Amino acid sequence: MTADYLHKKRVIMLVIDSLMDMPLQEAFKGGKVPALQFFSNNGHYLPNLVSPFPTMSVNVDSTLLTGVYSDKHKLPGLVWYNKDENRIVNYGTHVRELIKLGLKQSMIDVFYNLNHQHLSKQQKTIHEVLKEKGIQSASINALLYRGAFETQLKIPFLLSFVTGLNRKLKSYSPNVFSYGAMHKLNPFKKNSFCWQKYGFNDKFSANELKYLINENKLPPFTLVYFPDLDHKVHKNGRLELKGIEKVDQQLQGILNQFPSWEDSLSNTTWIILGDNGQAWIEPNKKEALIDLRQLLNSYKIAKLKKGVSSEVEIVLCVNERMSFIYTLNPQKAPLEEIAKILQKDPRIDVIALKKGETVAVTSGMHKGKLEFHPNGDLIDEYKQCWSIEGNTEILDITIKEKSIEYGDYPDALARIYSSFYSHEGNYIIISAKPGYEFIGEGSPTHVNGAAHGGLHKQDSLVSLIVCGSDSVPKNLRILDLKEWILTLISP
Repeated sequence: MTADYLHKKRVIMLVIDSLMDMPLQEAFKGGKVPALQFFSNNGHYLPNLVSPFPTMSVNVDSTLLTGVYSDKHKLPGLVWYNKDENRIVNYGTHVRELIKLGLKQSMIDVFYNLNHQHLSKQQKTIHEVLKEKGIQSASINALLYRGAFETQLKIPFLLSFVTGLNRKLKSYSPNVFSYGAMHKLNPFKKNSFCWQKYGFNDKFSANELKYLINENKLPPFTLVYFPDLDHKVHKNGRLELKGIEKVDQQLQGILNQFPSWEDSLSNTTWIILGDNGQAWIEPNKKEALIDLRQLLNSYKIAKLKKGVSSEVEIVLCVNERMSFIYTLNPQKAPLEEIAKILQKDPRIDVIALKKGETVAVTSGMHKGKLEFHPNGDLIDEYKQCWSIEGNTEILDITIKEKSIEYGDYPDALARIYSSFYSHEGNYIIISAKPGYEFIGEGSPTHVNGAAHGGLHKQDSLVSLIVCGSDSVPKNLRILDLKEWILTLISP
């Protein structure tokens, strides 16, 4: 390694699922999150980091690791239709949906295909880039982790028995790798039984990081995922504070491994961020849930258990507050006709359809349509060039001279456009207004709580804290983090 590298600090990135500014500010006021307050007071607090679209963890983490949107990393969302295999791919919405789709296939998608088949091999992850530079990295409990070292996941007996998965599954990871009960670093800590989600919980993540600190095994880059806050926000709503306090307790335990909290900053840059936000959901079930099966009941919709048979006309892939709707029979189920039906529902704020190189967006909230495509003479804040015609109110876009300003839908044009190139198929993309979420067959619901997936800023904006470095990303998008992180680690 070069002398320049040896003078650089280690980087520890803590991804806290659904960490958002508004509840975090309330937690700061209450004085019950001393660890997060310590990081914020001793670094940079940036409240509006933009998440990729759809705002679902698998898509977000793919962008975080590869530094590109889904048009290039090719992971469309949590649920999508694989045209080549003529089946719905689901990485884990609800167990009832996974059972209907086939539990073994779903588990293969989650534990193997997600990282090694569906995530594009054309895009190198941050772990793969660092390996090429001769720099070690670690991944703890992250869903997306692909690296260059061959390893084995050890599937727990009960999970193997129920799903039919082999007890051992080949995988490729960073050289320092933890993935719940399936690949542990600390040989002394249990906390990985089925009733503890096989180690996919905050306590396990914290214990694995503490083990690396105490054993002096921290590599130059470590990514640690904390999943628990997400579940509490889903249940209790956007202003959930107890969940933030609980994850802060884990962070306090991590900081306590150092001689002092201040000492933790001496040779380490800490990056703490959320992956996606969450939008509030109405307490009235009938109002809150947009049942796409009812809205589109004039078409033959694919049934999960039966699969995508020859008579199917449309396929629904629901990602909470966002959905892909595919036509398999453009004559009997044209996308334009489907879009017109959806426009009648005022709870649907974005209805997007691609024609050639142009995307047309309509809405259940606004009249008219907005059409856009890249390479025009209008420039947004990220130096992206666009051509725009029509009702800009649909995406809350303001145009001043030749500049585009985003409102309720940050980086809306690039995030929608990239999603149309994330996978093959003939489909519409829809997003719900805050207060509402889509359901299909067996979809999880979050009435009187919160959900994500959508394009709106409530789903899209998360908190970012950078502590131990004066450097910050050039743009506040998860898309831009990989390039920035590499400057912190490698010469």
